[in-house]
Amino acid sequence: MKSQQSGFTLVEIAIVLVIIGLLLGGILKGQELINSAKVKNLANDFRVIPTYIYAYQDKYRALPGDDSGAVAHLGTGATAGNGNGVIEGAWDDKTAEAGQFWSHIRKAGLMSGTDAIGAFDDADPYTPKNALGGRLGVSGNGGPATPLIAGMSGSYQICSKGLLGKFAKQLDIQMDDGDTAGGNMRTVAVTAVPGTAPTVATKDVQDDTTYIVCMTI
Repeated sequence: MKSQQSGFTLVEIAIVLVIIGLLLGGILKGQELINSAKVKNLANDFRVIPTYIYAYQDKYRALPGDDSGAVAHLGTGATAGNGNGVIEGAWDDKTAEAGQFWSHIRKAGLMSGTDAIGAFDDADPYTPKNALGGRLGVSGNGGPATPLIAGMSGSYQICSKGLLGKFAKQLDIQMDDGDTAGGNMRTVAVTAVPGTAPTVATKDVQDDTTYIVCMTI
């Protein structure tokens, strides 16, 4: 008596392959949507920080961080700037006006978070973070200020650290000219030195490498 062998038919195998394909397509599409949401959040940082500057100027007739009347405007816990119309220092220097920028706008009620200046590092709650957990910062762009990337036009330079190359390129396409080494938004290595930072050409930006992206306004 012959034993009957069971197995999948070609139709069943085809159905399984279709289901696998649909699942993979859904996963890839979901990842694409997640990445797109991250880029939108990163872009929002560059859009909202200028509104803090302009709102503070409108309210106090001074620049946050640079405000020489900060004590009168914000209370005795505030640290006054020199009032020369420039947010001085490097974007990540807590001891400079660039560092106390966040304290001023938080004390003014323009942004949530602690207004007590801390260590200004990745673990400190005072330090503002982007959607990827990297540090955010702003400084003046020229004069006595120390912008991270020299030679860019604009009054202020906003920087966001820890962005994967693929996000840096998408941001530049979305917000500027698509050239990571030119225009108002540029990409530099995470080891870049303030004032002399060389930019990274689009063709050299690696998708899985982290960078700092700066934009001037």
